[in-house]
Amino acid sequence: MVSVTNSTLSQDNRLGWLRPIAVPAVIALIVLVAGGFFLDRQTTILTRERMRAEVQAEISLIRAKLEGNINGNIQLVRGLVSALATEPDMDERRFSALASRLLEERSQLRLVAAARDLVVTLIYPASGNQALEGFDYATDATQREAVFKARDTGRTVLAGPVDLVQGGQGFVGRFPVFTGNGSERRFWGIVSAVVDIDRLYAESGLFDPSLGIEISITGRDARGARGTRFFGPDLDGAQPVVASVVLPSGSWEIAARPKGGWAVDRGIWVLRGLLLVAGALIVFPIVITGRLMGERQLHIRELRQRETELDRLSRRLAVALDSSEVGVWEMDIATRELVWDERMNELYGLPKDGKLRNFGHWKAALHPADFAQALTDFSSGIKGGRYNSVFRVTWPDGTVRTIKAIGAVYNEAESHSKLVGVNWDITEDVARNEDLRRTKLLTEARNRELEAAKNRIEHNALHDSLTGLPNRRYLDDILKRNAARGYAGSGSIAVLHLDLDRFKQINDTLGHAAGDAMLIHASTVLRANCRTTDFVARIGGDEFVVVCPAGDGDEYLGVMAERIINQMRKPVNYQGHQCRFGVSIGIAAGHGADIDVARVLVNADIALYRAKARGRNRFEYFSDTLQAEVVHTKRLADEILSGLERNEFVAFYQPQFDAHSHDVVGVEALARWRHPVLGLRTPDAFLAIAEELNVVASIDRVILDQSLADLERWDAMGLKVPRASVNVSHRRLHDDELIAGLQKLHIPPGRVSFELVESIYLDESDAVVAHNIDRLKELGIEVEIDDFGTGYASIVSLQKLRPARLKIDRQLVDPILDDAGQRQLLASIVDIGKSMGISVIAEGVETMAHAAILAELGCDILQGYAFARPMSRNDLETFLAEQRWRRAS
Repeated sequence: MVSVTNSTLSQDNRLGWLRPIAVPAVIALIVLVAGGFFLDRQTTILTRERMRAEVQAEISLIRAKLEGNINGNIQLVRGLVSALATEPDMDERRFSALASRLLEERSQLRLVAAARDLVVTLIYPASGNQALEGFDYATDATQREAVFKARDTGRTVLAGPVDLVQGGQGFVGRFPVFTGNGSERRFWGIVSAVVDIDRLYAESGLFDPSLGIEISITGRDARGARGTRFFGPDLDGAQPVVASVVLPSGSWEIAARPKGGWAVDRGIWVLRGLLLVAGALIVFPIVITGRLMGERQLHIRELRQRETELDRLSRRLAVALDSSEVGVWEMDIATRELVWDERMNELYGLPKDGKLRNFGHWKAALHPADFAQALTDFSSGIKGGRYNSVFRVTWPDGTVRTIKAIGAVYNEAESHSKLVGVNWDITEDVARNEDLRRTKLLTEARNRELEAAKNRIEHNALHDSLTGLPNRRYLDDILKRNAARGYAGSGSIAVLHLDLDRFKQINDTLGHAAGDAMLIHASTVLRANCRTTDFVARIGGDEFVVVCPAGDGDEYLGVMAERIINQMRKPVNYQGHQCRFGVSIGIAAGHGADIDVARVLVNADIALYRAKARGRNRFEYFSDTLQAEVVHTKRLADEILSGLERNEFVAFYQPQFDAHSHDVVGVEALARWRHPVLGLRTPDAFLAIAEELNVVASIDRVILDQSLADLERWDAMGLKVPRASVNVSHRRLHDDELIAGLQKLHIPPGRVSFELVESIYLDESDAVVAHNIDRLKELGIEVEIDDFGTGYASIVSLQKLRPARLKIDRQLVDPILDDAGQRQLLASIVDIGKSMGISVIAEGVETMAHAAILAELGCDILQGYAFARPMSRNDLETFLAEQRWRRAS
């Protein structure tokens, strides 16, 4: 529009100067009329342009204040956000202390709240805002979108005006808070800052009564022109002047027009009339007027350009001064004359009295501790042309503030050099940085403590607290890590499983403290006799494991094991006691890739078991033969357990005869196993494994039950079997429930006797066994001593036990045909029994010659193949019915 006007003016100027002055009056009048219309049009256009420029100037100032106020508020809150990021567990007191500083600043902040995980937990001020406590942004449809946008983008989001939970309206800034860095960066929550609408509008000049424009603001929630209007009247269609307010997450659009609209004063018609009259009277004024109008248009364009530039500079300066609150100063370097603005007086605690300040005022305000450095920085700035310094100042009332100062030297023609700069208060920043520094130091110290605690916990979790050796968990980890390529990448792995011998006796006699001392000694011996690269662990109780490469072969492993055994044999002095113990070692190895380390450990355990079985205090290698034995033993153990479930164990009976009349006086019930594949098995094929399985007592119960049932059967059949002898294990005699169980069987007195081996009744200290034997006698169950003469029975033991019978072992019976000394020994045993009122049974009577000698020596009962072998119940019934032994004898 301006370009068209300029073109028209240029054409008229050319026409006015190209026509001769003596143009006919008619032509002059036409020109004057045309000039009048042109002037009228230009005046209207220029008037509106001036009005728009004035509106533009006012709206630019308001926009600058809005941007400055909002940005200033946001900068204040960002300091609090930084503190929360470093102190995620900030309490209410700390939060209130930081937030109160924000509200004390020159800001429009009304409320600051922190919502950890989007639920409000920290509020300042708390008074009057209790309704906001516990508010969950994620569930509120009106505020959820802005909160999620701040969280997802990681940027500040300004929303509003919004209806506040605690009442009223405000602009709400959402500040996302993240903790940690890099991969540990985690979303903590949201800090919400409420900007008071009325204070923001008032301090931005929107309520200024001297304002000559109408203003509307569009862009609720910072959506710019796309948003809805939230301030002022609807100016759409009123050709308003438009400006944008740049916000952290969007913008607002300000529209303005003069109060009363764009109407042009109609008094311009008077001017038109006068111009027309004047033009009609004289042509010359027309020419002069045309020329003046051209110059005026030029001046107006220049003025518009200057106004635009001034508006731009004013807006920048206003934003800078209002948001940063800096003070501006200028000093003549030669005269030291100093000019301060009002903000400088405020920064230095001086009154805003408009008086001139000089260099002395600045020096007088410097803190004594910073005086020398501040002067040095000032001198260096003058010499170098760039001034930069931080110092403290002391106000007249004693308040100490920290000031940041920057400046630059510039030279003017025909004038002294000047140093121009700005100051601003960074006291809060310094305090905040100091808090952050202390927080960082505290965090680093806590991290170091946590790391040390973690290392201690990991060490304790993987090591034995007594010996300091690695524990079973550490061993399992080492074995897994070395399974692929062998121990230490050697392609092989060897495991030595060690168990201390006689350790329990030391523990029981000298106490656990002595046992602990022996374990520590054993760990020391192991460390001393293994290489530093070998892995030594205590896996529980008195068990240890050594893991090393197997590449050196069995010879090296054997030498190491032998060395350990020899060292362990040496006595250890503990509080004046000589403690001796040994060690049994099982050795197993694995070679190749992907070694089954669990199997190697099991094999070493198997080898250890073999070493203990062969006498202890020795070492054994795991071998294929040993593996086969283990497999066989396991299979046999499984079959024994299955046999008990399927009632495969049965009683066989060997009759016992009177030595003189050869009448049947009883039977010995012997356990047999009817194996489904191997057939009938005697105890030597299964008893040892049954002992390990702890099922011998169960087998004894089965045989006893069958014997009682068979005694009743034989009584009903008229077969005379006065008594049945059954074996009883040492473990069963330890059973507290033995007597109660026998009472339920209602055994007739004298019909059953229990055979005990010498090792049972010799244990005089075993109170449970002694008590059960006494109760057996009370129940009418007789007690017999089996295998007499092969153990360590004493006369005293026999006197205490007072058995009904003792059975001479077959090893003593067999030689009596040829050895007179052996016959004399048997005669002595018989005499002992007779003198104590104990009947004597001789087993292993293989021939009738044996039977004759034994009867002559005084034996009461005979048992052996000379009369009958062990037989099943049915065979015994036939044997008794036919009295076959009579024919044999």
